[in-house]
Amino acid sequence: MKKRDQPASLDGAPASIPTATAATAVGAVVATVSLGLEAEQRIAAAAFESQNGMVLTDPAGLIVRSNKAFSQLTGYRAADLIGRPMALFNSGRQDADFYQELWATLLEKRSWQGELANKGKNGRIHTVLANIKAILSEAGVVTHYLANYVDISLAKKADLLAQRLAYYDPLTQLPNRRMLQHRLVQALAASGRSGQFGALYFIDLDNFRALNDADGHDAGDLLLVELAERLRAAVPECAIVARQGGDEFVVVHEDLAATAAEAAILAAQLGDRVRTAVDAPFYLPGQEYFCHFSVGVALLQQSDSVEVLYKHAGLALLQAKKAGGNTLRFFDPAMQAALDLRNAMEAELQQALGWQQLQLYYQPQVTSGKRVVGAEALLRWLHPLRGLVPPTEFIPLAEETGLILPLGLWVLSSACQQLKRWEGKPRLANLPLAVNVSARQFAQPDFVAQVQEVLTNTGANPALLKLELTESLVMENVGDAIGKMHELKYLGISFSMDDFGTGFSSLAYLAQLPIDQLKIDKSFVQNTPGKSSDETIARTIISMGRGLKMDVIAEGVETEAQQAFLARHGCHVFQGYLFSRPLPLAEFEAFVAQS
Repeated sequence: MKKRDQPASLDGAPASIPTATAATAVGAVVATVSLGLEAEQRIAAAAFESQNGMVLTDPAGLIVRSNKAFSQLTGYRAADLIGRPMALFNSGRQDADFYQELWATLLEKRSWQGELANKGKNGRIHTVLANIKAILSEAGVVTHYLANYVDISLAKKADLLAQRLAYYDPLTQLPNRRMLQHRLVQALAASGRSGQFGALYFIDLDNFRALNDADGHDAGDLLLVELAERLRAAVPECAIVARQGGDEFVVVHEDLAATAAEAAILAAQLGDRVRTAVDAPFYLPGQEYFCHFSVGVALLQQSDSVEVLYKHAGLALLQAKKAGGNTLRFFDPAMQAALDLRNAMEAELQQALGWQQLQLYYQPQVTSGKRVVGAEALLRWLHPLRGLVPPTEFIPLAEETGLILPLGLWVLSSACQQLKRWEGKPRLANLPLAVNVSARQFAQPDFVAQVQEVLTNTGANPALLKLELTESLVMENVGDAIGKMHELKYLGISFSMDDFGTGFSSLAYLAQLPIDQLKIDKSFVQNTPGKSSDETIARTIISMGRGLKMDVIAEGVETEAQQAFLARHGCHVFQGYLFSRPLPLAEFEAFVAQS
C-alpha cells in the first residue's frame, strides 16, 4: 500500500505500553484495580515479549516497536525498524487488491486475520498467520495497530509436500492417477462448454520388463524419467501428461476440433509427434537403448464419464498391443479404419514419385475466340488399384505431412521439362504454363534457389513459366513474399494471383507485388450473372486489374452466360469446363492444334 495513513502489514510497540493498550494487544485480563501502574507495565511487557512475532505501528503504518521473536522472523534488529514502513516486508506475492481488501476490513471491523507472505532481510519469503488489531483511545480514535505473527512456513511446506505426494508421481514428477482423474473431470466439463472434442491417450512401453530384468530397476527408472521429459516436450503446453504407474503414461488433450473426424486426424498427428520424440535413442549407463510403445486413443467428449474414457482407451491400447506393439489404435473402429486408410495413402503417396504414378494434366486457358493462350499444369495421381485419385483427397494429405515439398518440386521440374520439349512444336513453343506453388513450398528459405536450379537443369525459358500464388500465401508474410517475388521476377518468371478475392489483401501491398495476372476465383464466377454481390466483386477485380496494368483471367467458367457477363465487363481470358476439363498431355496438344 502506498497510503501514508495505512500500513501494508504490521509489527511493533512503543517503549512503554499503556495498560489498556497492552491488555487489548495480547488479549490478557489485567486487574487494574488491585495492581499498580508499574506492575501492570511489567505484565504488559512480558506479554509483548511472547514467542510470536509482534509489531506495533502508528496509524500511518510506521513501526513503533517490535519484539525479539519478530527480529528472529525477519532478520532485522528492533532498533533498525523504528520509524520504517511495514511495506518493507512486502514480498510482491500479494497484490494491491489484496491489501486494499485487508484495509477495508481493518478499518470497518478494527481487526483482520489471515495469511501474509512477508519478505525478510535476507530476501527469504516466510508465510505468517497474522492477527492485526486496532488500538483505540478513550475517545475511540485509532492510536496504534498491533500485529501478532505466527510463522507457518514449515507447516505450509509440509502441506505442499503432502499434496505433492498425494497428487504427483515421486519418480517423474508428473501428475499421478488421482490428479489425472480430477483433471479429466475438468476436461469433460470444458468439452461441454466448448463443444469441442479432445483425446485421451494410454501409452504403454513395449518390453519394459525385459529392460528391468536385464539391467535392473535403476536403468528402468532412468528410462521412465527421460521418457516423461520427452512426452512433456512433445505435446502442447495445454495438454496433460501423467503417469498411471509402472510403465504406463497418459496424455489428455482438450479442444482438438468440433467434429469427431477432424479430432481423430489431429489426435493421430499428435500421436505421431510423440512417437517421433521417443524414436531417438535413450542413453542409459553402458548402453544405447531404443524405446517403443503402444498407444490407445479415445476421443473425449462431455457425454462420457471418466470410467468410460478409461475403458475405451484401455481397449484401444489392447488392440495396439495385439497388432504387435509400436503402433497407435483408436477405440472407434470407423475412426481407426479412416486412420488406416490415411496412413496407407500417405505411404503410397511417398512411393508414387519413385514408381512414376504422378502425371501432369493441362487445362487450357482461352480467349473469347477460343484461342488457347496458356495452360495450367495440374497434378494427378494415377494409382494402380484406385485409378485416378482426386486431388482433393491427396493434396491436403500432402500438405499435412510435408510431402507437398517433394511433390511441388516434381511438378515444377516436370512443367519446365515440358516447356523445353514444346520448343520444337510451333503451336506450343510460346505457350505460357502456370504452376501452382503451395504455402509450405514458397516458405522454404531456398525456394528461389530451387526454381533457379530447375530452370538451369531443364533449360526452360523462364518467360514462359508462370507461378500461381494464392492471396493468403502472399499475405501470410508480405515482406518475405515481396522479396522472393522480385528475385524470381528478375529471372524472367511471371506471377498470377490465384483465388483472388477470397482473402483480405491490402491494396497498398497489392500494388507493391510484381503480379502479372489476377485470377477471379470460381466461387464468384459460378453465381454470375444473377447474384449481385458476386457480380460486383467480379467487376471490381476486373477494373482493379486493368487499373494496375495486370491481365485478368476467370477460372471455373462453365456456361456461356458466365463468359458473356465477364467479357462484357472487360475479362477476355477464361479457364473452365465450358472450354475443356484438365487433359492428359496428348489430348491437350491435340486440343491446342485444333484451336
